[in-house]
Amino acid sequence: MKKLFLLVIFFGIFSSCEDVIDVELNDAPPRLVVEANLNRWQNGNASSAVRLTTTAPFFDNNVPFVTDAEITITDENGEVYPFIYTQNGVYRADLTPRLNTEYTLRIIYQNETYTATETLYTVAPLEFVEQRDDGGFTGEDIELKAFFTDPPGQRNFYLFEGLSERGDVLDVYNDEFFDGNTIFGYYLVEDLAPGDEVQFNIYGVSEAYYNFMFILLQQTSDQGGGPFETQPATVRGNIVNETSPDNFPLGYFRVSEVSTLHYTVQ
Repeated sequence: MKKLFLLVIFFGIFSSCEDVIDVELNDAPPRLVVEANLNRWQNGNASSAVRLTTTAPFFDNNVPFVTDAEITITDENGEVYPFIYTQNGVYRADLTPRLNTEYTLRIIYQNETYTATETLYTVAPLEFVEQRDDGGFTGEDIELKAFFTDPPGQRNFYLFEGLSERGDVLDVYNDEFFDGNTIFGYYLVEDLAPGDEVQFNIYGVSEAYYNFMFILLQQTSDQGGGPFETQPATVRGNIVNETSPDNFPLGYFRVSEVSTLHYTVQ
């Protein structure tokens, strides 16, 4: 009986020690977040879009879309392409980027001007996909490898995407150790099954963009998130605020040639 009485006291003490703690976080002024991509596929199709949002308080689940910015892109020949707002912070224009051409992004938002300049980077085409059914740590997962051949004698940088309803994979590569060789992008996600459709994309990117994404992907792999979620440290892109340099934006302006390959899991 004495033992039972002590046990009741023990649980009573610990069950009554529940306090609500209010965590006060310092809210920084919102910064502009830019995701600007000009893509030209090897079949001649193109997509030009700029997505603008702002940073938000840590516990705010709403994405603050920017709907009232003025956006243009100007090529090196002086031709200006205005971007029109569509929805969810996305602005679009009818622009097909050309090889060896420089493009300058210009954003005017809240009386401040943001700019960045990039050139179209070519890419090696995706060629074929290999499938293994005994991959992963368990030896029972389906893994896919999408192969491409790197052009010899050139310094190349790549952004690789594997996209499906089961999950997305992002990675970046540079050809320092595989120049001129056939290499692959690796795709492994949980529950991938026969009949699933996977889209592989590979983009030619600059060395600066490679470094930018490499740091982002390292941070998010450590935190278990995605590259466009809240980062533990600020990673600066190539966009500058010409009006107020200290109020720099987050994000990047990228111009790429793209190769796409669709694959049905066997």
